[in-house]
Amino acid sequence: MKTEVIYGFHPVFEALKAARRKIFNIQIAGDKPSERLEKVAALAASLKVDVDLVKTSRLNQLAGTVQHQGVGATVSLFPLADIGYIVDKRRSAHQNQLMVLLDSILDPQNLGAIIRTAVGVGVNAVVIPKNRSASPTPSVSKASAGALEHVNMARVTNMVTAIKMLKAKGIWIFGLDRAADVSMYSVDLTGPVAVVIGGEEKGIRPLVKQHCDSLVSIPQRGPVNSLNASAAAAVVMYEILRQRKH
Repeated sequence: MKTEVIYGFHPVFEALKAARRKIFNIQIAGDKPSERLEKVAALAASLKVDVDLVKTSRLNQLAGTVQHQGVGATVSLFPLADIGYIVDKRRSAHQNQLMVLLDSILDPQNLGAIIRTAVGVGVNAVVIPKNRSASPTPSVSKASAGALEHVNMARVTNMVTAIKMLKAKGIWIFGLDRAADVSMYSVDLTGPVAVVIGGEEKGIRPLVKQHCDSLVSIPQRGPVNSLNASAAAAVVMYEILRQRKH
């Protein structure tokens, strides 16, 4: 089984709570004790996961970074899900669909931030393409403050094919495009929807854009586009949550 080392208090603690990965052991810097590290050790012990006390220098090597906050964990790779299964499970439970499709999000920090918001608003799936995308790596788990450990994520070979499948299952596809004439605040987002968020520089690729049911924009008044991909994603996801609560 392939493994990786996730690092940081929130990623390790949330991985223990989520219990979606196999956790082989926890490494804690024994020369930097803290209440948070004790909290991780206590949860690991309750789950019968081995905890090793190591020197900070050793943890630096294991994590490949000094930004580990004194804790790391050797775990199985992040478990990806099947997009069709996610949709069908949600539908069988009579729950409304809310999906986020990420087209060419290359920056792990942006991906992590989007995932953190997605978990906060109850998105049932985040979908990424196989190519030209950041992957659910330890750095993404760190950037998401551990939210990655709770999200359903699917990786698809072809985003257009995935969009066609979602349409066939009754999901309306909205593409976020700053050049669109239609404001996101003027459309009904209360039904089963998937929002497509484009990459940091070029936005949604033309072929993907063509297969969206509607293109919407976020109104802005400043002289420059002030929203990066993660900020734009947060705005639209919370507008969907707002509409669905009223």
